[in-house]
Amino acid sequence: MFMASDSVKSQSEETQTQLILLGTGTPNADPERSGPSLAIVVGSNSYIVDFGPGVVRRASALSKQWGGKIEALNANNLKLAFLTHLHSDHTAGYADLILTPWVLGRNIPLEVYGPKGLTQMTEDLLEAYRSDISYRLDGLEPANALGWQVNTHEITEGVVFQDDLIEVTAFKINHGSWDNAFGYRFVTPDKTIVISGDTRPSQNLIRYSEGADILVHEVYSQAGFDKKTEVWKKYHATHHTSTYELGEIAKKTKPDLLILHHILFWGATEEELLDEISQIYDGLVSVGSDMMIY
Repeated sequence: MFMASDSVKSQSEETQTQLILLGTGTPNADPERSGPSLAIVVGSNSYIVDFGPGVVRRASALSKQWGGKIEALNANNLKLAFLTHLHSDHTAGYADLILTPWVLGRNIPLEVYGPKGLTQMTEDLLEAYRSDISYRLDGLEPANALGWQVNTHEITEGVVFQDDLIEVTAFKINHGSWDNAFGYRFVTPDKTIVISGDTRPSQNLIRYSEGADILVHEVYSQAGFDKKTEVWKKYHATHHTSTYELGEIAKKTKPDLLILHHILFWGATEEELLDEISQIYDGLVSVGSDMMIY
């Protein structure tokens, strides 16, 4: 079982951890589900995982700036992010995460941790927005000189980040032929949260999920899968996890709470998903939706 370091465990119990699902969608353009993204908030700090379409506006909807209660989600407080892999549905909001908080007052570089290729993607995005950045810096608009910048950290498996409130461990997952796709384990003073990323059933994920309070895992409907063509069945079976497979994973890892994320419904209802999982696993399961707070 993986244990937090003493420096994390010794923090005050007054610091409460919140898990916020900013976007629970997939490449399907469901208007009710923004692109994959979530936030772990500890005290005044936010830690973003993935940045699908809509990430900054979803965060702002819960921020104090826009009538919410979570100051850590004010746009100018979005300073630290982690990326599971480079698929477009997880990264299409990256330019938004870089530029919008800068325009709204972030005055330090964004720190981003993720797989190989992250640095090149970042450089390409900054080049694409070079005219906008130059205009804001050199024109009449007040703009600070640092908030548009990004420090990228291309990671390998192991502890990738630690501060006074959190320890973040990255681990390899199995998402088709991606060489570098990661899940993350977050240990805070009061919670251990594991984020699966996009993955087919993974022994490594099971290993790193031991002792987790919350497991956030992607899933697809088994009934929907059974109706797919053989080509799509081959794709999804090598990239994603079915309800039945997830039931087996949860049965082995025994999280206090299993949250369904990046959900491929394929016509199934939430009740049908839960029924499929319950045939294998009898623990507590929540069907994640955008803006849910745990």
